[in-house]
Amino acid sequence: MPARDSCGSSGALTELSAFAEVQAAYERGDHADVLRRTEAILAERPGDDAAHELRARALLALGRVREAESEAENAVRLDPDEIRYRELLADVFASEGAHRDAADEYRRIAAGDPRHTEWTVAEARERLGAAQPEMGIEAARRALRLDPGNAPAQLALAQGLTRLGQPGLALEAALRAAELLPGDPAAQEILADARWLAGDVATALDAYRALAARLAGRARAGVVGKARSLVRQRSDWFGRLVASVPPLFEIALRSDWLRVS
Repeated sequence: MPARDSCGSSGALTELSAFAEVQAAYERGDHADVLRRTEAILAERPGDDAAHELRARALLALGRVREAESEAENAVRLDPDEIRYRELLADVFASEGAHRDAADEYRRIAAGDPRHTEWTVAEARERLGAAQPEMGIEAARRALRLDPGNAPAQLALAQGLTRLGQPGLALEAALRAAELLPGDPAAQEILADARWLAGDVATALDAYRALAARLAGRARAGVVGKARSLVRQRSDWFGRLVASVPPLFEIALRSDWLRVS
């Protein structure tokens, strides 16, 4: 009996050591090493859910999203009650743009423990990404009932109401989001969108101009595109002419030459 106990303890220690090495490889960003080590673990223990989880995380970090989805699904299949695996699967769905699947998964997770609002907020965000603004609004409101000061939930609510074209409610929600997230570009952008929806187009254009000066890359391009659309719709002939020439529009926006009404 002592000999068998000793062997069992030795095997358990070897297993723990192997996972410690995999975890260390993941934490230092050596995802190829994670894949190599977990492949060896799974060759010995094909039903090892933790190995599938670590493979999914490494593959996701490498941008191999489809493979990450398969590994995350394996982890969930092997241990359906492990919240960490379901959250990982939802994150993978979101990364590959499967927003509806991600939202459904986040909702299932939240149903198990509705006190944790981060999953409900994640559902709201993914509902908006899936072009389901009504369901996004409902999820955001569920989160806000639990935590009225939840800034991401308030932002999601404002975004959903703006997309539905409800000017009064959208502006109210966006003002609250900007209050909870002072200086946050996403909150400032949705507030500008809500002001445009409510008819305060001059203030909206000023906000887009200020954001364009702060942002870069895709975020800046999105804001400039909204400003161009606003000028095309609500400016005089000069503004519409300038808006038709993108490089000139950039100069005019930056120089505050444009007016809308």
